Amino acid sequence: MKTQPKVLTGLSILSIALFLGALGMVFLYAPMEKVMGPVQKIFYFHIANAWVGMLGFVVAAAAGIIYLVTKNPKWDIVEVAAVEISLVFFFITIVTGSIWAYPAWNTWWTWDARLTSAAVLEMIYVAYLLLRQGIEDPDRRARFGAVYTIIGGVSVPITFLSIRFWQTIHPAIIGTQSAEAQGGFDMTSSMLNTMFFSLITFSVIFVTLLWHRIRMGELARTVEERKLQVAQ
Repeated sequence: MKTQPKVLTGLSILSIALFLGALGMVFLYAPMEKVMGPVQKIFYFHIANAWVGMLGFVVAAAAGIIYLVTKNPKWDIVEVAAVEISLVFFFITIVTGSIWAYPAWNTWWTWDARLTSAAVLEMIYVAYLLLRQGIEDPDRRARFGAVYTIIGGVSVPITFLSIRFWQTIHPAIIGTQSAEAQGGFDMTSSMLNTMFFSLITFSVIFVTLLWHRIRMGELARTVEERKLQVAQ
């Protein structure tokens, strides 16, 4: 494996520093929300994880399009890396949302439009990984994977806009809050600063993890190619 680039090393250190800074802002800078109390603190990580999760699925769809146009296996590696990382972040989104939901809605889970679409989105990309596992030929696997991520990418805007398409109890953080939404709250300037800092922090973390995963993917592809050469 090639020596780790200095820029990537710097990004890794920056990610840790930003995450520690985000923790400090969440627990020391942002005020306590009057109605929900301490559990509201999870909001900053919930939103940041959701943002990164959806961002990664969009990146995967873009990489799938580029792969179909160029047939460059590098973009297949980017696609897989983005999906794997986003699956983890989006799963954390669902878990933190459930923790936040219990004191707000008195239930850990409800088949609300936003929650249901989020669960479906997660399962779509779990199925993507299972699909890839069932295809041995690398080129065919990459082609099927690219088409799948493009089609699956349609579910991202549906999930994001679900609170505007249907009646939902999930609060709309960006834009006008739905009349039916429950558990919403007005954010002070320090809350907004903390939220945006968390979004930036998790975006940097995503880029860092994506770069690391791409490097691992390149190594895995090299190993696979050599195995195929030996088998021939």
